[in-house]
Amino acid sequence: MNILFLHGLESKLSPAKRVILETYGIVIAPDLDYNSNPNTIQNLYDEFKSQEITVIIGSSMGGFAAYHLANSMGICALLYNPALPYRNNVVQNIPSDLPKKRSPLMRIVLGGQDDVIKAKDNLVFLSQNFSELKECTIQIINELAHQIPVPIFEKQAEYFFEELCY
Repeated sequence: MNILFLHGLESKLSPAKRVILETYGIVIAPDLDYNSNPNTIQNLYDEFKSQEITVIIGSSMGGFAAYHLANSMGICALLYNPALPYRNNVVQNIPSDLPKKRSPLMRIVLGGQDDVIKAKDNLVFLSQNFSELKECTIQIINELAHQIPVPIFEKQAEYFFEELCY
């Protein structure tokens, strides 16, 4: 299994989280600069459309990109506090000509204490764009803030990969 991981704004995949994901497959985690590249989604699509990516995982700004890539490449996705409703003044273009294949399975983890990307704002966005989703699980963790602690990351990854294999 090939796992594409997209980190958040000014972030990276931590070694501990990489080890967790490597139990499920080969991890591809490109170094992204969302601030200087407004065409990140198009560039990622062009780079990975012909590769055998099985799942895409993204956090915050990476969750925003992963949402759009999963729905254009038709692959399963796990999103942690995705920046779907807003991106804090970081310009990211959503290409209008990407294919519309819809993700067959999407798990979205939202933090009830997230003060960067509010869970309720993500829920409003998702309700307004529900037709883009086939099967979607939304998990709200009341005590979770924006940063994803390793134990929560691990447990949610486990749930996601179990869903894939049911």
